[in-house]
Amino acid sequence: MKKTKMILGLSLVAISGLILVAADHIDAPAVTGNAADITDMYTFQGQDTNNLVFVVNTQGLLSPNATASAVFNENVMIEINIDNTGDNVEDLVIQAIKRGNRMYFFGPYAPMTTGNSSTIKRSAESGSVAISAYGATPVVETKNGMKFFAGPRDDPFFFDLGQFKAILAGTASGFNNPGTDTFAGSNVLAVVVEVPKTMLGNSSTINVWAKTKKKQL
Repeated sequence: MKKTKMILGLSLVAISGLILVAADHIDAPAVTGNAADITDMYTFQGQDTNNLVFVVNTQGLLSPNATASAVFNENVMIEINIDNTGDNVEDLVIQAIKRGNRMYFFGPYAPMTTGNSSTIKRSAESGSVAISAYGATPVVETKNGMKFFAGPRDDPFFFDLGQFKAILAGTASGFNNPGTDTFAGSNVLAVVVEVPKTMLGNSSTINVWAKTKKKQL
């Protein structure tokens, strides 16, 4: 078992139902636009209603020209944390880390440590997938009842940033209908994993949050 200490950049959200959306496109300069920058997290029921799908998007606001050269970082792990006991401490983790041209997934499994440091339990590897290239047919691989994807996707988040700034400045009283999608035409790098609900415990409600953690050399 290889143990790799990590330090994180964190985006925290909670789920209590079948669909969750959370977004955070603009962060501090130290993380904005790099592999550690989480823009969105989505959790929803799969087409197979026995499964849950987890999506973590990173590196937001990629233009079409910039998307082809955007890459996941081998020293940055994406971690999905799952609390199924209601104490806001992760009981299970799903970890994704790039090696070469593939994304490797571990879990869901009970972590050896919780909080801001993590280790990777190699024996908990659940599968891997070739990282899809921009403009190519998306690659989805299936193993152990789970499905995996990693690669560029159109940014699905809709937000009228200009109108939001006008509201904050006091020059507008509310949003327009329809608004202007600030993120239209921009892309993200996405990690997607579909998991049978039976792997997530017996609770009817789970709390979910995502972290990116940098390897400590």
